[in-house]
Amino acid sequence: MTSWPIEQLLPHAGRTIWLDRVVSWDADTVVCERVVRRGGLAMEPAGLPAWAGVELMAQAIAAWNGCQVLSAGGDVRPGFLLGTRAYRANVDVFPLGATLRVNAVRAFHDDEGMGSFVCRIDAPGVEAEARLTVFSPPDPSPFLDPRNHLDPKATP
Repeated sequence: MTSWPIEQLLPHAGRTIWLDRVVSWDADTVVCERVVRRGGLAMEPAGLPAWAGVELMAQAIAAWNGCQVLSAGGDVRPGFLLGTRAYRANVDVFPLGATLRVNAVRAFHDDEGMGSFVCRIDAPGVEAEARLTVFSPPDPSPFLDPRNHLDPKATP
């Protein structure tokens, strides 16, 4: 298993990277870590709000995708979070100092880039889970160009 710095795996930059590292990955699974520390985006005095778990899960999926494309000799590209189902957390805040293990398991993925992942966040006293639907098209540029109307009924 080849490992890369998290900055090479995500199409994010600087403080928008919320994960610290990939612990392990394979064809269907990725495990990442994040230590909750002061100074990050969305931080509150007690720690990271539990709603931010969705972003941690989405970034774990992006890291999984980065591992897949880099191991195949490709380039990391943007993806899109389309939806979250049944997000549940047993805490309101991920506490300062906690090491969060973010696990994403591929449930479905097709050649067009549509995917579904079952995700968990675990730490002592912390559990969060959800199913995320994502889209990572082979060419994301039409979806990123604001001049393109993706809705055929849209008017200029």
